[in-house]
Amino acid sequence: MAPTPAHIPAWLLVLGTVMTVPLAHAAGAPAGDFPLPLDAYPGAADGVWATLRERARIEPFNLVATGIFLLAIIHTFLTAKFRHWAHEVEAAHCARLKERAAPATDTDEDDVPDEVSFKGQILHFLGEVEAVFGTWVVVLIGAIVWFKGWPTVVDYVGQRVTFTEPMFVVVIMALASTRPVLTVAEQCLRAVASIGRGSAAAWWLAILIIAPVLGSFITEPAAMTIAALLLARQFYQLEPSLRLRYATIGLLFVNVSVGGTLTHFAAPPVLMVAAPWGWDTPFMMLHFGWKALVGILVATLAYYAAFRHEFKTLELVRSRLAEGGENAANARPPIPAWITVVQLGFLALTVFVAHYPALFIGGFLFFLAFAQATAHHQSRLDLRAPLLVGFFLAGLVIHGGLQAWWIQPVLSSLTELPLFLGATALTAVNDNAAITYLATLVPGFTEPLKYAVVAGAVTGGGLTVIANAPNPAGQTILQRYFPDGVSPLGLLLGALAPTVIMALAFLLL
Repeated sequence: MAPTPAHIPAWLLVLGTVMTVPLAHAAGAPAGDFPLPLDAYPGAADGVWATLRERARIEPFNLVATGIFLLAIIHTFLTAKFRHWAHEVEAAHCARLKERAAPATDTDEDDVPDEVSFKGQILHFLGEVEAVFGTWVVVLIGAIVWFKGWPTVVDYVGQRVTFTEPMFVVVIMALASTRPVLTVAEQCLRAVASIGRGSAAAWWLAILIIAPVLGSFITEPAAMTIAALLLARQFYQLEPSLRLRYATIGLLFVNVSVGGTLTHFAAPPVLMVAAPWGWDTPFMMLHFGWKALVGILVATLAYYAAFRHEFKTLELVRSRLAEGGENAANARPPIPAWITVVQLGFLALTVFVAHYPALFIGGFLFFLAFAQATAHHQSRLDLRAPLLVGFFLAGLVIHGGLQAWWIQPVLSSLTELPLFLGATALTAVNDNAAITYLATLVPGFTEPLKYAVVAGAVTGGGLTVIANAPNPAGQTILQRYFPDGVSPLGLLLGALAPTVIMALAFLLL
């Protein structure tokens, strides 16, 4: 008796369908149905797993896209290993150059670059967290071409994926890291830190409490950039213990994630639901904002209490470095007020037109001209970090756009508390803005369910570097203070306690 579909495991049916897609389909394919819209699937089956199996049967490429996304996530946990291999390969390469009497310097006397290890450079690239998702986009595009055809790639990446957020983060990071903007932020926080006599602990508390809340007004990416740069200058250069370094970056990520909930326009996960659900700033302040403030205060003070003895040691280090630092700071002339005002105007304009790339990129080009004209009052504009972060986010939105097929039924199957916990957990493996956006597509969401999914999404925004859009910016700025780069496991452990505190604040208050 020949086996019938009922006797064949579902995974085998899906695998067979995937493997029998004709190669000829790669030459051209209808682009309008990719990714398959959620309303094109039949109604929910009996249980989440049954729904997922049915959707995988209807569109086998769902499994391919999610499998590639899973491999990208695994890759993020292996970046330190790739960097270790890169150092080993380059050390061996330098040894070979020495044997050939070829000096392993940056350039020879004739300004011709020395021979580099191609393998070592590739391993270095694979060890960059910011490059992971972009790298796996190449694999994803190859898979789409194989199964769906090149026109589908052009339609999906060129028309359906929105790159506004990655482009905005690049611009806002570049603006927020300039000398005039950073000087104003430092002066404001210095006034707060002076309450604690400008000690290392006072700076740490001021940055981690106030800067994240500013994210509700100047956007979270700008707040993350300013906070990370000031932490690097006022805290990380004191060389705290590795445990405190991870606790600080984890706390920073969590505080920034919830600190943007005082308004309806600054945090990406809130922005996704504000218009569809009719949430405005008074609503956010009443239901989220004050709870976020309580959570930030409790979490930050709890970490301070846990590390209070180490802060005393850091204060001794800061005192030794203070005189030299002040002399270095006084070496450059003060920035004229009008330059600071203009630069803050560029920052405000970028925030105001954050949803219109043509406007904020045009404004950024004018800023570049202004920065060149006032170069003696500017710091060197390094676009490497902003561009890497933009590359990271661009890769993430390309992958994330193909994950709705499984995230949406998972969200719709949960009740209030499981939905909160589920949104928190899902945020760790996908950008929290994608989680809340998908929640707007679920019919019949009650107000308590809407609150649960948004609260869970912002609560889990510090668990991983991919959980919240501003996180890559903070990691890029601070990773040089970690011996082997920021470990995903170390970040997770550092953010765990603040995440639990934020969860309790949103659930119990």
